[in-house]
Amino acid sequence: MSGRSTIMRTLGVEEEMLLVDARSGRPLPLAEQVLGRAAERACERGSRSHEGSAASAAPAAKAAQAGLVDAAGGCAHGALESEFQQQQIETHTAPAADLGALRSELSWWRGEAAASAVDCGAGLAALATSPLTAHPTVSRSPRYLWLEDRYGLTAREHLVCGCHVHVSVESDEEGVAVLDRIRVWLPVLLALSANSPFWDGQDTGFASYRAQVLARLPSWGPNDRFGSAAAYHRLVRDLVRSTVILDEGMAYFDARLARRYPTVEVRAADVCSTVEEAVVLAALCRALVETAGREWAAGLPAPEVSTRLLRLATWQAGHDGLEGHLLDWRTGRPRPCWSVLDTLLEHVGPALEAAGDLAAVRQGLDGVREEGNGAVRQRAVLARSGRLADVVADSVRTTAACRHG
Repeated sequence: MSGRSTIMRTLGVEEEMLLVDARSGRPLPLAEQVLGRAAERACERGSRSHEGSAASAAPAAKAAQAGLVDAAGGCAHGALESEFQQQQIETHTAPAADLGALRSELSWWRGEAAASAVDCGAGLAALATSPLTAHPTVSRSPRYLWLEDRYGLTAREHLVCGCHVHVSVESDEEGVAVLDRIRVWLPVLLALSANSPFWDGQDTGFASYRAQVLARLPSWGPNDRFGSAAAYHRLVRDLVRSTVILDEGMAYFDARLARRYPTVEVRAADVCSTVEEAVVLAALCRALVETAGREWAAGLPAPEVSTRLLRLATWQAGHDGLEGHLLDWRTGRPRPCWSVLDTLLEHVGPALEAAGDLAAVRQGLDGVREEGNGAVRQRAVLARSGRLADVVADSVRTTAACRHG
């Protein structure tokens, strides 16, 4: 891990979001139209100016239209892409070294996606599940059609939105060492981001029902410790050879080595309700990766915690979110959620401070503690109005309220 103490790890974030009818609240299968409109908007900006912010319009348009990303270390210009269902869209930020730049990237791409959705008669909602009954429409790509054919009803009902945080690592060996050490903390990130209490028109009793939907997939969830990059890659090859999954991209672990970037991809979280929550989540992910990298470099062993216990911890985090208890992986016993979050903050505090992120993360967590996360806010809207359509409308307003320009 040579030089890592003086080199800031970069961050990138992928956010999956719903395209909805802003009045009825129901998801709309408009991904292709929205992507096309985003490409047109980028070209229109490029025709007005060849300098300043428009300098990135042409590559951004190309990325939005064709779903292209830069394979040499990240999504160089950010992008909008299609996702598994036509009722959702995914944003990618460009790699960022500081939280201010990441916040600007997240705001820009949410704003661009929201504006393009409005132009197509839809709203953009940062919700991890649809509160109202949905009829998902699988995107017409060979890969997604294979998944629909192979997984049947599981695939046809699968409409969930996550937040995936990429943090740079120096090598696969460092990346796998990180995976072995952060696995015990990932349920806490799920609880923090929980933003999917409703499914098919009813309250599920979970803060993150997305986690329950993902549990239907055969390759989802926490893994045993790998011990080496060779062991990690051997497992992924074995999963593909089983034919239960099509390719390594369908190894839907809650954290994994990214296929296209030199990063660890943390996939445990629901899509966050607000940009600020996404920034806090990303900062915690980077601090976890940095802390794990330092422990590996110092020869400290990865925690010995069973995958079975981590599955229980994930279930508990998805159920209670921030309003109950989380399992403390050190004891296997429940503790108040904010007590466990405080323990996480203590664990990664030195890495946050070294990156200059500690004050921003504390402020962000104080805001979530006071106002609640997405699941809390969704339930509060329903309690006030009694209409799930209002829950969606509130999310559309919140998602579109980000700075854009």
